[in-house]
Amino acid sequence: MTLSLYLLRHGQTELSRANVFCGRGLDPDLTPEGSAMADAFAAAYRVEPWTAIYASPLRRAIETARPLAAAKGLEIQRRDELAEIDYGKWDGLSAPVVERQWHDEHERWTADPAWNPPTGGETAIALAQRMTNVIEEITEAHMDGKVLVVSHKASIRVLLCALLGVDVGRFRYRFGCPVGSVSIVSFGAHGPLAEAVADRSHLDARQRGLEGT
Repeated sequence: MTLSLYLLRHGQTELSRANVFCGRGLDPDLTPEGSAMADAFAAAYRVEPWTAIYASPLRRAIETARPLAAAKGLEIQRRDELAEIDYGKWDGLSAPVVERQWHDEHERWTADPAWNPPTGGETAIALAQRMTNVIEEITEAHMDGKVLVVSHKASIRVLLCALLGVDVGRFRYRFGCPVGSVSIVSFGAHGPLAEAVADRSHLDARQRGLEGT
């Protein structure tokens, strides 16, 4: 057998619906729609033989992990390293507002977030390091089976870049990661293999069409 990581982005929050920066410094709950997304994932995947469930400690991730954890009788193992990128002073603001208030820093971040952080925030390189650290822990603890990892938009995209050999500075332009989507990476003899990216087939058409990010 091989190990398969299911990288699930949390369900909708008020801030994801508004399409504003929401990093590790903000901790909104899921909206009712977000909770329905979590329930839909659990309903679609509860038949799978899950080995473990890991999640970011932020409420939106824990709430998304909870339905499947309850259905399978598994503990949610929280890891700080799975939290969202630190957006610093940009948290809660839209991209146009950030561009006006921190024009030069926003331009540098847009061009190469690997080495240019949001104002007072975290680089993609730093995010990649902590994400790969916790994935190494998980892969050492579980040699095979299916493991759910519930995290966030930037965190999952940066991790996909790091695992698949893509420049982490391009994470915003190489992988999609809408709310409620799951990406699947298996670990075999030749290293990580992307089995699916940003799959939302477990959501209904109305949920997939909701506004926001």
